[in-house]
Amino acid sequence: MYDYFHGKIMEKNPAYVVLDCHGIGYLLNISLHTFDKIPATGDCKLFTHQAIREDAHVLYGFADQYERIMFRDLISVSGVGAATARVMLSSMSPADVQNAIINGDVSRLKAIKGIGEKTAQRIIIDLKSKVGKENMGTIPILSGVHNNLRSEALSALEILGFARNAAEKAIDKIMREQGNSISLEELVKTVLKNF
Repeated sequence: MYDYFHGKIMEKNPAYVVLDCHGIGYLLNISLHTFDKIPATGDCKLFTHQAIREDAHVLYGFADQYERIMFRDLISVSGVGAATARVMLSSMSPADVQNAIINGDVSRLKAIKGIGEKTAQRIIIDLKSKVGKENMGTIPILSGVHNNLRSEALSALEILGFARNAAEKAIDKIMREQGNSISLEELVKTVLKNF
């Protein structure tokens, strides 16, 4: 029902954020991944997912659409609820969860609190082909210069025929070393040199 909320942060902690949107305060449950990506105060836009249960209507907020896609994929697996999906996205980044699923890394998923071997296996079986096709071909819509630069570089490398996972790792490594001052052209060239 709700795609996103854009408002002023009234309260922020690792479990939730309260956004004031034109005089209405919305409590959005968040992961640690989102907590790290949003500001402590001021304006903020969070993509949302609404879970309707018999006893409650619960809103979940995500710093970007990519994390929301991963959250929705996870809760589509039998035995994985919203709370478990949030713990997973607090323990690992969405990209790390995706890589663990694609690579069939049961032990990595089992290391997350509340995920046993059977659940980890079920997540991999149910989502391996889905995240391999659906999410890998989707460039997340993120805000900020850093994320636009990353997305554009990733798109360019995919067009050149490079695998998304390898390209993401290379881009992230270079951007950690070089920072936001690197140009798109320099970033792509550096990745190409390091492949």
